[in-house]
Amino acid sequence: MKGILLAGGSGTRLHPMTLAASKQLLPVYDKPMIYYPLSTLMLAGIRDIMIISTPDDLPQFRRLLGDGSEFGVRFTYREQPSPDGIAQAFLIAGDWLAGAPCALVLGDNLIFADHLGQLLQAAARRRQGATVFAYQVRDPERYGVVTFDESGRAVDLVEKPASPTSHWAVTGLYFYDSRVLDLAREIRPSARGELEITDLNRLYLQEGSLQVERLGRGCAWLDAGVPDALMQAGLFVQTIQSRQGMLVGSPSEVAFRMGFIDAAQLRATAARMHKTELGRMLHELAEGQHESPHAG
Repeated sequence: MKGILLAGGSGTRLHPMTLAASKQLLPVYDKPMIYYPLSTLMLAGIRDIMIISTPDDLPQFRRLLGDGSEFGVRFTYREQPSPDGIAQAFLIAGDWLAGAPCALVLGDNLIFADHLGQLLQAAARRRQGATVFAYQVRDPERYGVVTFDESGRAVDLVEKPASPTSHWAVTGLYFYDSRVLDLAREIRPSARGELEITDLNRLYLQEGSLQVERLGRGCAWLDAGVPDALMQAGLFVQTIQSRQGMLVGSPSEVAFRMGFIDAAQLRATAARMHKTELGRMLHELAEGQHESPHAG
């Protein structure tokens, strides 16, 4: 399975901070925002990843992430000339996908759960249909909303409904089978001129092959696309790391725990950040001083 990390857009809800830097390069506590969705893809076992961003921002992501060897993965970079919808990512990456199943994650999403790796790897193993994750929110009108019947089966998906019939929002993490490119080509622009990811998910729902996993208690989903959410995400990560000593959203840690890199490689990364608390925690992990499993 391949992975797409969509880190485009103009970040207008975070102006003026994003007038000079991509939203996905802003700090969420001690790491750039993009590290968190990248870690999510890696937790699913995905090592072949395309980063899609604007022509202006793509060089900054190359400078930050390199070719992926530091994390035991491989990065490919591709431009999104204009923000024409999330589903556009599959058209941009079409030749690279080459018929492979794919996961897509949005660059401003942070998902945390003690069993997250198991959920993601189970979704990645499914070879038919699509899998999305739903999370209960107070303001569902901001998101794609999924409605369930009495048996818990998803029966409807609506993008940013004016009158939501459910408080379950679809998070910015999606898994698709090898048909995703063909189905994405069937989508037409919405009233706001975008290729909506909800329309793609509805195609899977209509044929009965959409799996919706509900993230319940013990899970956290943060969409750090507005100032309040950005601050909340940083405080959340700071609290977990300082009180539990557990890293959140560290690609280096995930790479080591997943076996993508060895202790010597992790030690080298830690040495480059030796003046930071993150570097100290990575060094302790390389020396076998952190035994708790990675949680997100």
